[in-house]
Amino acid sequence: MFKYGEDFLGVNEVLALVKGELQGNISEKVLVEIQNSTHWVNEIVASSDVVYGINTGFGPLCDTKISESQTSELQHNLLISHSVGVGEPIALHLAKAMMICKVHSLCKAFSGIRLETIQRILWMIEEDIIPSVPCKGSVGASGDLAPLSHLFLPLIGLGEVFHKGEKFQTADLLKSFKKESLILGPKEGLALINGTQFILAHAVFGVARLFHCLEIADIVGALSLEGLMGSAKPFDKRLHDIRNFEGSQWVAQRLRSLLSDSEILEAHLDCDRVQDPYSLRCMPQVHGASRNAYIHLKQLTEIELNSVTDNPIVLGSHDSISGGNFHGQPLALPLDYCTLAAAELGNISDRRCYLMLEGRYGLPRLLLEDTGLNSGFMIPQYTTAALVSENKSLCFPASADSIPTSLGQEDHVSMGSISGRKFHTVLDNLEYILAIELLYAAQAIEFRRPLKSSKVLEEVFAEVRKQVDFATKDRSFSYDINTLHQLIKSPTLTTIISQKINANNTYEQHCIN
Repeated sequence: MFKYGEDFLGVNEVLALVKGELQGNISEKVLVEIQNSTHWVNEIVASSDVVYGINTGFGPLCDTKISESQTSELQHNLLISHSVGVGEPIALHLAKAMMICKVHSLCKAFSGIRLETIQRILWMIEEDIIPSVPCKGSVGASGDLAPLSHLFLPLIGLGEVFHKGEKFQTADLLKSFKKESLILGPKEGLALINGTQFILAHAVFGVARLFHCLEIADIVGALSLEGLMGSAKPFDKRLHDIRNFEGSQWVAQRLRSLLSDSEILEAHLDCDRVQDPYSLRCMPQVHGASRNAYIHLKQLTEIELNSVTDNPIVLGSHDSISGGNFHGQPLALPLDYCTLAAAELGNISDRRCYLMLEGRYGLPRLLLEDTGLNSGFMIPQYTTAALVSENKSLCFPASADSIPTSLGQEDHVSMGSISGRKFHTVLDNLEYILAIELLYAAQAIEFRRPLKSSKVLEEVFAEVRKQVDFATKDRSFSYDINTLHQLIKSPTLTTIISQKINANNTYEQHCIN
C-alpha cells in the first residue's frame, strides 16, 4: 500500500499505481496535516490578510480583492474559465498519472485543499474514472493550467470522462454512482490547476519508454554487429575505464554479455578488417550518451514527483508564500535533451540498417541473393530515413521559446508541455526504426549460418523467426515491420535478456521495472 504525501513516489510506483498493481491511501498523520492546511486557508479568508488566489483575482487580476462570500465562486470560475485546451484527448494512462501525481503533491499538505476534495480524486482513480484532457493548450509556466482544468472539471460535475471503455458526460456518470458534484472551497481551484502534472505525466512515461528503447537498442545493435561480422574489441572494459561515463560503461558491459561465446565472433577474430564503422564501434559512446540523458531525466522526474508545485504555498497560520514552483523549466530542459537522446538512437540505428544493405562483409547487396527482379530490403530503409528526418525536425527545443501570457504577468514560460509531447512522438518513431533494424539484423544473421551467435542472441533471433520468416524474394515488408514493432514494444525481448545476463549493480538504481 502506497501512502500518498508520505512515501517516496518514484517512476516505478507511478506506473504500478496507474496499472492498479499498487493501491494508494492516506495515513492518519497526513489526514491531520491536510486538515491543518485547510484550517490555515480558512483563517486567511476570515482575516484581513490579502493572499494571492485565496481572496484575490488571478494573474494580472492579483490586485483585485475578493470578498469572503465570493471565494467559492472565484474557484469555480477559475476552473471553467481555464478549460480551454484543444486537440485530441491525451492517452488515458497519462491522465490517470496526472491525477496520481496531483494527489501526492496535495497530500504534502502545503496547498490548503480539503480532504473531501482529495478523496473524490482518489475515488475517481480507484473506480478508473478518467477525465478527457485535450493535448494542447499549456505553456507550462503557471503550471499546466488548461490540461489540469479539464482534468478536474469532473469534480464540479462538468466535462467528460472515460469509464470502462466508454465516454460519458460527467454529470450523467456521477448520477449513476449517486454522487453529487463538489462545491469548491477557498483556494481549491487554484491548488488543482497550478502545477506541472501534465508535463510530469509525460516525463514519467517518457522515462519508462526511453529506458525500454535503450535496452532494445543494445540488443538489436548486437544482432546487427553479428550480421555484419563486426568486432567486440571496442567494448573492452579497459577502454571504457579510462573514459568512465556511466552510460558507456553500462552499454559496453551489456554488449560484452550479449556477445559472449558467439561462434560468429570467434570465426573472424583473425580477419584483416582493421576497424568497424562508427555505428558499430561507437555503440557504447552513442547509446551510452543517451543513457546518461535518461539517468538525468529520471532523477529530475523523481524530484518533481515528490515536490509541491502549486501556488501560493501555505506554510502555517497566516504564513504563505506566492512563488514560482509551478514553472515547468526544470523538466522542460531535460525533456528536450532526452528528445535529442531518443532521436540519436534512431539516427545510429538507421546507419546500421544502411550498412547491412551495402553488400559488404560477405552480405549480399540489399540483403537478398537474387536482386534485380527483386528490390530486396531496399525500401524499409527509406522508412527509417523518413522517421529519422522527422525526429531531427522535432529536436528543436520547445523550452528555447517563451511567449508572454497573462498580460505580461507570466512573462517567461517553459513550453514544457510541448517538450513532453514531442518526446513521445520521437519515441513512437524510434520504436519503428528499431523494428526495421531488427528485421534487417535477423535477415543478415541467416547468411552467417551454420555459425551461431551467442545463446542469448540466438533466443532473440528465434523469437523474431516465430513471427517473421527469412525472405528469399520480394514481399510486402509492411506486415513484418508492424509485427516486429509490436515485439519491440512488448517486454518479450528484454525479459529474455534479463534472465540470461547479469545486471550491473551500479546501474540498477536507474532501471525501470
